[in-house]
Amino acid sequence: MSDCCTPDGSCSTDAAKGATTSTDDGIATVYTVTGMTCDHCKSSVTEAVSGIDGVLSVDVDVKAGRVAVTTREEPDDAAFAKAVDDAGYELTGRAV
Repeated sequence: MSDCCTPDGSCSTDAAKGATTSTDDGIATVYTVTGMTCDHCKSSVTEAVSGIDGVLSVDVDVKAGRVAVTTREEPDDAAFAKAVDDAGYELTGRAV
């Protein structure tokens, strides 16, 4: 869990095999991420994942614990795991 989140799931800063889909717009992959509980978590993960070369878009669903990423080429799962882990969360694999 990120250091912004409290044990009750609120944010202290606030008052792998799975589906991969190729489209004309890139390759869509959905990852499962644990530890996200608030909008700050969403922002942190979005920023971390967006910084990976080749990422076209990121959509974080905190409640579902999913991060949908569209990339130009087949995604490097290890790079995504490192970025998410460095942000304070855990990428547990591709969503099924």
